[in-house]
Amino acid sequence: MPDQLRTARIIRLRAIIVGLLLAVGICLLTPFNNIYQQATPLGGGHFPLAPFFIFLLLTILTAVTGKLFPRRPLFFSGSELLIIWIEMVIGSGIAYTGLARTLLLNITIPIHYASSSNQWQESLQTVLPPGITPTDPRAIETLYTGLVGGRDMGWVEVALAIPWQAWIAPLLLWSSFILLSYGFMLFVINLFSRQWIHNERINFPLLRVPEMLSRSLDEKRVGSFFGNRFLLLGLFIPVFLHLLNGLHFYFPSVPQLPTLILAGPYFPKYGLFSGYHKLKIYIYPAFIGFAFLTSRQISFSFWFFYILGGLLFGLLTILGYSIPASELGITFGPTLARPEETQMIGAYGIFFLFLIWLARDHLLNVTKESLFFTSPSQSRTEWFDVRISFWGCVFCFCGLLYWAVSLGMDLSTAFLFFSAGFMIMLVATRIICQGGLAYFTLTAAPMDGLIAMGGTKLFSGINGLLSGMAQKALYVDLRESLMPSLLHGRKIGHDQHPGLLIFSGLFFTIIASLLASILAMMTLYYRYGIRELQMEWASRTTVTVFENVHRLIVTPVESGTWITTFAICGAVVMLILIICYHRFYWWPIHPLGYLTAYSSSMRILWISFFVGWACNTICMRYGGVSLFKKVQFFFIGLIIGDFLMGGGWAIVGLFTNAAYQVLPD
Repeated sequence: MPDQLRTARIIRLRAIIVGLLLAVGICLLTPFNNIYQQATPLGGGHFPLAPFFIFLLLTILTAVTGKLFPRRPLFFSGSELLIIWIEMVIGSGIAYTGLARTLLLNITIPIHYASSSNQWQESLQTVLPPGITPTDPRAIETLYTGLVGGRDMGWVEVALAIPWQAWIAPLLLWSSFILLSYGFMLFVINLFSRQWIHNERINFPLLRVPEMLSRSLDEKRVGSFFGNRFLLLGLFIPVFLHLLNGLHFYFPSVPQLPTLILAGPYFPKYGLFSGYHKLKIYIYPAFIGFAFLTSRQISFSFWFFYILGGLLFGLLTILGYSIPASELGITFGPTLARPEETQMIGAYGIFFLFLIWLARDHLLNVTKESLFFTSPSQSRTEWFDVRISFWGCVFCFCGLLYWAVSLGMDLSTAFLFFSAGFMIMLVATRIICQGGLAYFTLTAAPMDGLIAMGGTKLFSGINGLLSGMAQKALYVDLRESLMPSLLHGRKIGHDQHPGLLIFSGLFFTIIASLLASILAMMTLYYRYGIRELQMEWASRTTVTVFENVHRLIVTPVESGTWITTFAICGAVVMLILIICYHRFYWWPIHPLGYLTAYSSSMRILWISFFVGWACNTICMRYGGVSLFKKVQFFFIGLIIGDFLMGGGWAIVGLFTNAAYQVLPD
């Protein structure tokens, strides 16, 4: 490796500090931008807008200053900009859907929405542990109505006027739960990183563009990178598309190009193709770019299983199996709507066991090293010693069990719940990072799987209430979850030094982002009031959680036998897919595709993966690797163009009463 590139692998403290400050800035701005302004989300997904937009600007600015002052070393190397980027990604995830969007609602809704009609006083409030919600009813009411004259106050004045005394106990209690969960994720990623990055060498499609930009900066060829004719052609398409549609948004007389096509009316309501009656085609150039950069086997499997899932619904109807939604019983899955979708319960379990089986030798060695049966490995490829990760996982998991049991939860239920939650998150992390899914949602929640296997008695009383609240906080909405971003951070930093400094930067970024996000969200709520803000989705989904918990306590409804049947079918199908994938090199289908068949993310992204797969296949068949290396810049241009326009319109949205959205919320 040339000395210049070897030096670029060394991360300096100033890069860590700048990344942390930018992450905090995104956290402070996100609630106002996303909720009040209703502008293009600054975060969103696992390749969020604001971090990449800032990363692009920093890369260009650094390259320009390097040209102007060639004798001076670059203020940031490309590797350091990658670390800054991943710190911003982590912060943007915590700032909104990943945590802060529903956290305060989750804490207060059992009190605020309780009424004589829903009987929550008798069911939910009687089992609420002390300290889990604010004890002062006025503090909760003001959160929803806003401070008197709050709109006329400055942000600092509003922050000082918040009744913090009422919030200290619940925020400390929930912060301990959040930090223990985040700590477990950090240690698990450090534990699995050698297996996934070095042993299995999984692909990371979402990192391809940032890494290429970083490398071009270190090699001083940013100008030639952006001057590539294929990249410029790809860049032109989203720039033209969103410039035209953005102008139409503000000036309706300007024509627009549709990016949403309703294909459902072309399919019948009944029959084999009835599952496509609500089919939609979303045009997102950036996601087409990500799909092209993803392995063909995986991108094919994503859209193939989505189409197959729609056919299954029609096929069951033709065969006379009209299974009512009531068979589901009480469910917590964000998109779980039909009984056949519970195939994912069994599929997730089998795929998790497959991941453990693949890592069996690595995990066995880690266990032996941690229990001092063997000496530690000389090759260090993690942030820090795996023995620390092993005991860190044990400590954090036991801490979560203590947190739940001390609040009244049964030990067995707590153990099963947290085990299921982290199992699903580990599988989802593999789906997102290996599959290049910038936008991903779960079908079934951890509680759905446990209820399907063990019945509703497992979550009676306080067990259901605490599990429902904890699940809503961290374990169900994975559109901006932390664990995939941590794995991306581990991949970025796997050959950079010092590893402990990089880990410390990510750790303190998590702490600072958590504090900034809660402060920003509370300030926004107390200034305007939740009732006056556009919080329909967050309020509705959180209220639904407590309605389901109420049903678990008062009138628990067991799921039908079809749920167990479909869960077993999902496990069998996944087992067959894994065996074929692992044993036959020619097998064209990847098991990851089956895990996303009923995810709402595929309803948006299936056409992008189809187009990306088709272009990738044609390119490799008729031009081979040489053509792929050229054409990939066209699809990189699609990604960069989409995010440039998204960032540009987001800035415009800060100064207008409405904003044109480029990317999905």
